[in-house]
Amino acid sequence: MTTSPLPRLVLHLVSCLIVLATCVVRVGAQTATDPTLERSLAAEVDRFVEADKTSPPGACRVLFVGSSSIVKWKETLASDMAPMPVINRGFGGSHVEYVNRWFDQIVAPYRPRAIVFYAGENDIDAGKSVDRVVSDFDEFMDRKTKALGDTPVYFISLKPSKLRLTQFPLQTLVNNAIRESAAKRSDLHYIDVVSAMLDETGKPKGLFVEDGLHMNAAGYKIWTRIVRATVLPHADAEEKSCHARLAMSSP
Repeated sequence: MTTSPLPRLVLHLVSCLIVLATCVVRVGAQTATDPTLERSLAAEVDRFVEADKTSPPGACRVLFVGSSSIVKWKETLASDMAPMPVINRGFGGSHVEYVNRWFDQIVAPYRPRAIVFYAGENDIDAGKSVDRVVSDFDEFMDRKTKALGDTPVYFISLKPSKLRLTQFPLQTLVNNAIRESAAKRSDLHYIDVVSAMLDETGKPKGLFVEDGLHMNAAGYKIWTRIVRATVLPHADAEEKSCHARLAMSSP
């Protein structure tokens, strides 16, 4: 007795439809926007713009831009990075795409000597793929090159937060991709903070406040040491290059 192939075909089609639906949902999760977050970020950017009208920062400073890890560094950043003059333009909860969206408001106008960049962690938490995060950062570098030439960018690796430890493998893929990109271009530097934030068992050290996401003073002490060691040796040369770019662009 033979059986009709029709039921098997139907089952196969149903399976395909389920897979397709799952992919659509995942893509939607990666591209959907959060109106509440966007309004909050837009308000922060507006405050930066208004503050700059009243007291514009000087050119050729080191610009720190990105998400809440940069925001919460504002109280000690100037002293931690001295004698390098800094500008803090972190806005809480931001993604790489939002730094791109407001690039003309919170990056380009400052004509920085260097940019220290931290974002991508929130992107992964929101369901964006590794490829999407890396692509968004590539777009940032493209925007930087068009507006600021060879101004160097220092990318701080996505940190191993206790709250998001399950996302660490995806964060590592992002970090590895940026590290590889940095090895191929002279205007991008990768700063590894991950190694110093993990204990001998590979788990995050006690460097976080109660929420398990944001760093305490000990965490920022580690970041200060590593970022200074990477950026400071190039500070004088980057300042000279910055002033040279400004002189060439002035009428």
